[in-house]
Amino acid sequence: MRIRLLVAAATAALFASAMPAHSAPSSIVDPPPDRIVIDIATVNGSGCPLGTAAVAVSEDNTAFTVTYSEYLAQVGGNSAPTAARKNCQLSLVVHVPQGFTYAVASADYRGYASLRPGASSTEKASYYFQGSPSTASRTHAFRGPHEDNWQATDETDWAQLVWAPCGVQRNFNINTELRVNLGTSNPATTSYMTMDSTDGSINTVYHLAWKECPRR
Repeated sequence: MRIRLLVAAATAALFASAMPAHSAPSSIVDPPPDRIVIDIATVNGSGCPLGTAAVAVSEDNTAFTVTYSEYLAQVGGNSAPTAARKNCQLSLVVHVPQGFTYAVASADYRGYASLRPGASSTEKASYYFQGSPSTASRTHAFRGPHEDNWQATDETDWAQLVWAPCGVQRNFNINTELRVNLGTSNPATTSYMTMDSTDGSINTVYHLAWKECPRR
């Protein structure tokens, strides 16, 4: 799947430790005014079948949002063994205006969890650049009994942001995962976790930071 979005400017890099540090850009700036093209190279996984995930960029160019409609993991009852873990791999090609670089400062994940007593679940996100040997991951755990919305935030201090290398085009990859464990809960009952909201879709927001590259 390949989707092209034309926007005024925005998107993605990585959390600390995901790739070696590069020389710091010259200064902190507002989002660049030039048009940027975001190509969704691939969106695939058991949690985001074809046509069930979409990406949009905020009007102020400080965030982009991934929306899911069929992202659900479950165990117990009549659940299939493969339903306990679902994932979605998103690969972004970001064409940054000349003279700028970018980083993801934080990411917000939301959904709903219905966990029986004794059951548990996790939400995990991994971030890495194409060609980088390192991956930065964050995991959030939840335990039953739980019958409510859930929210998790991955956040990086400003001083620890890892910026995309200036003048180099690399895909930025985000792999998310939902996993539900039966634990000591009654196997006849169903426990599940979704990335969704009351209208059936989740708005996963990635908040961006921008810097100006050194002049040559």
